[in-house]
Amino acid sequence: MNCRSIIIKISCGIALMLHACSPTENPRYSNNVVAAAHPLASKAGTAMYAQGGNAFDAAIAAAFTLAVVEPSMSGIGGRLQAIYQTKKGVIGGVDATTEVPQSYQHTEDKFPYGYRTIGIPGVVAGLIKLHEDHGSLPLATLMTPAITHAEKGFKILPGEALRQEKAAPILAQFEGSRHHFLKADSTALNAGELLIQRDLAKVLKEIAQKGAAGFYQGAVAEKIVADMEAHGGILSLEDLKKYTARSSRVVEGQFQGHKIHSLYLPSYGAITLQILQIIDHLKPSETEEEWATQLGAATEIAYEYRGHQENQDSLSAILSYEKAAQWAQQIQKEEEQRLASIPHSTPISWTSIDGHTTHLTTADQWGNTVALTQTVGPNMGSKVATKGLGFLYAVTLGGYLGAYNPGDRVNSHISPTLVTKDGVLQVALGAAGGSRIVTAITQVLSRYLAQKHPLEKALLLPRVYPYEDSLWIENHPEVAPLNATFDPSQTPVKYIDEIARFGRVHAIAKDPNASQWIGAADPDWEGTTEYKTN
Repeated sequence: MNCRSIIIKISCGIALMLHACSPTENPRYSNNVVAAAHPLASKAGTAMYAQGGNAFDAAIAAAFTLAVVEPSMSGIGGRLQAIYQTKKGVIGGVDATTEVPQSYQHTEDKFPYGYRTIGIPGVVAGLIKLHEDHGSLPLATLMTPAITHAEKGFKILPGEALRQEKAAPILAQFEGSRHHFLKADSTALNAGELLIQRDLAKVLKEIAQKGAAGFYQGAVAEKIVADMEAHGGILSLEDLKKYTARSSRVVEGQFQGHKIHSLYLPSYGAITLQILQIIDHLKPSETEEEWATQLGAATEIAYEYRGHQENQDSLSAILSYEKAAQWAQQIQKEEEQRLASIPHSTPISWTSIDGHTTHLTTADQWGNTVALTQTVGPNMGSKVATKGLGFLYAVTLGGYLGAYNPGDRVNSHISPTLVTKDGVLQVALGAAGGSRIVTAITQVLSRYLAQKHPLEKALLLPRVYPYEDSLWIENHPEVAPLNATFDPSQTPVKYIDEIARFGRVHAIAKDPNASQWIGAADPDWEGTTEYKTN
């Protein structure tokens, strides 16, 4: 064999290897999609698709962008949970929730905001883990949209302006927050005004260049800790350095002949499955009254188990399809029993009417899918931003999420969820909305899989939530009306005309009639769905 033949064979072999590794190999769908809570985040995701990136790249780009353009809801000082399915059918998750610092000491004092509520942030570590495990484009490329919006500014949307205005009196109490989020007269920006965050852009550039070390070590970490030490916070350099994002435990259930996949603690995926499995055993609702009361009753039963998920016997009952049949029978006989009393020390987040969180879902032409939820807790989190860094820290301590010990990961209602059938992904979704996250997800899935509504209508139809002594029903112009009449002696109801009170869902689904994705953004919010066609 002559040298020319050897060179040709080697070249062909290299070409074949490159082709095998190429993300463009064997596209199964005709499009890529991003559904996110802000138009700029959705566009950031599709920009990654345009550069040959996959669903993980799109999710990371969208998530970093949300941390810039929607600071009232999430940020790099917050926490994150994600579930995904790879193009090979592998389902996994990422736990990057906030963690309790090692020096934390129990106190009876409760505080809803401020330095004493701040734990170890997880978002950056979570997004870096997603990138290292599954990303295909360089991290700097994925972070370019977020850096650009921080550095050059963006026009603030009406919803974001309203949330910042509500928080302005508390933000004004902290030097860094005043500097980064308020005008000279301590008022918030108006809708349409330009929000420029050059200090945040510098932090994002550090992360883009150095990965997690750019946030958890070095100059950024030192500035975080110096601010904490000066104002009564307890974060240390060692806390930050030791923080890692973890692989999540995936829990499974069944509903309408499909397999439901969600995340175990610190996510509330088990409760999501419990509700779906209970209503799967109930007779199909013939009216909206039946649907609403069934979902309300199933939610009441499941929510009594929120404090028992760490007990393995209780967890087995929560996830049991057979046990769900017994609860369904109780509902049908109107002999519902309270299986566990709600403790007197109920965390604030379990009953708060506010839920300031963000969710995005992505899917690509090769079948990779990501459902990712991130948050800073209540509106604008702890209300604290370090001067010179420009991001808000999440609320972790102080009783908002419950009582914890040093080193604990805090639990929350965050519950990104996947639905498969015969191993093929059918739906991916998640929600924002505090304690309404689980109910929003379960009700959208009920509308889509059981009632057979199109995905967009499943998000448009009203939702319900059992609260105190009545069933709250969503009722405002952004959603379709609930065509139902209730007997108040049987089911006391309260119609709620406030938008965004019942969770905000961003979802994708496999088109049942074609090899393509369908996306939907919650009508209650300012998000969008963006597509990139092959």
